[in-house]
Amino acid sequence: MKFSILGAGSWGTAFAKLLVENGHEVLIWARREELADKINKYHANDDYLPNVRLPETLIASSDISSAVHFSDNLVIAVPTKYVDETMAKIERKPAVIVNLSKGIDEKLRTISSIVKSRWRDADYLVLSGPCHAVEVAKRLPTSVVIAGPNSITEAFQQAFSNDYFRVYVNDDVLGVEISGAVKNVIAIAAGILDGLGQWHNAKAALITRGLQEIARFGLSLGARSPLTFMGLAGMGDLIVTCTSPYSRNRYVGEMIGKGMALKDILSQMKMVAEGVYTVGPLLRMADSLHIDMPICRQVYDVLFRKKDPYQAISELMSRPLKMEIDLTQIGPESDL
Repeated sequence: MKFSILGAGSWGTAFAKLLVENGHEVLIWARREELADKINKYHANDDYLPNVRLPETLIASSDISSAVHFSDNLVIAVPTKYVDETMAKIERKPAVIVNLSKGIDEKLRTISSIVKSRWRDADYLVLSGPCHAVEVAKRLPTSVVIAGPNSITEAFQQAFSNDYFRVYVNDDVLGVEISGAVKNVIAIAAGILDGLGQWHNAKAALITRGLQEIARFGLSLGARSPLTFMGLAGMGDLIVTCTSPYSRNRYVGEMIGKGMALKDILSQMKMVAEGVYTVGPLLRMADSLHIDMPICRQVYDVLFRKKDPYQAISELMSRPLKMEIDLTQIGPESDL
């Protein structure tokens, strides 16, 4: 198979490497010409994936038209805030779109909504789960989920899987997308706890309650099953993003917890921490649907209203006492 990958960041590059190793032909689009030249000449992307040798047959280009014409299978690997403007540059409709990005844009749209607004009849797949790019590039065991139309999902499951990258199939596109978007916000909260100290009890509670927040939001928007949030796209991705040293969102939170200003943290980062840009649109969507998102709201207040993290934690701990699990909010008991 042939694939065009839009985005030469860490994950786009690692995924391109994986596809080539699986025997596919791949062209990766880099926004900057000098980065495309480095990939072609030195078979490396030290800007975003240092110390990783890339296959010599991997082609890079800064010409988006050439990239799109290379294949009918288009892989989206650009930050969420750039997806719409990147799609606007594409004149040729792809047959299949595989999304690797995780977020909600300023217009309150998931990636699938952005894509479908341009190409309603294109087949759309989303690949998500606990898959930090560095570990995939190092061929360390990784398991993810791919969601989309049953007619083609299994073919792409086979195309992407190998002895270190195992892909499971899911039919809950929205649930998988929402999991990937909201977990980044919860990971910022986890990082704040890391920055404050060794708060292991609190972090375990945060991850657990954060998962319920993700599920409540996703099911309210129309996700197919609460089981999606208990799988790789939900709990799996949440765990790794809240605990891994590779997690950009966790890192932002950690630096906030240590007293750094958000603008200073972002100014020194090469890569995008999606949770910073997701939390605002996420809360606007939640407010419009009357969905309770207490952890995400406190993250927003700490990031953008300069609330003291200790105050945010105190407010979460002093919320009215309640049942741990309300089955009326997460679906029929038979689904659990």
